[in-house]
Amino acid sequence: MSAMNQSFVRRSRRVRHRLKKAANDRARLSVFRSSKHIYAQVIDDQGGKTLAAASSLDKELRGALPKGCDIAAAQAVGKLVAERAVTAGVKDVVFDRGGYIYHGRVKALADAAREAGLNF
Repeated sequence: MSAMNQSFVRRSRRVRHRLKKAANDRARLSVFRSSKHIYAQVIDDQGGKTLAAASSLDKELRGALPKGCDIAAAQAVGKLVAERAVTAGVKDVVFDRGGYIYHGRVKALADAAREAGLNF
């Protein structure tokens, strides 16, 4: 494993460990950012199930977005995952940024999810 990958894994574990302490039985909004797309899931760690998910590859978003790797795509994914989570009955979540810094696409996704009705 490369040194950069080891650092990313270490940061991800550290963030997730702190979230589990602060979660208080809330679901976790997890973000994965690749070079071409962005993905988000609302996960119930108690039951080990995904409650809602969205990505820039979804049929609803794929035709509407020119690129899946920009801030507009992240905002659309954040809004869509929040709508699906609220439909599934989840309003309160903790935000799991993984090993990514809270900036750019990750921040745009979080802000859009907040505007669409998720509390974190």
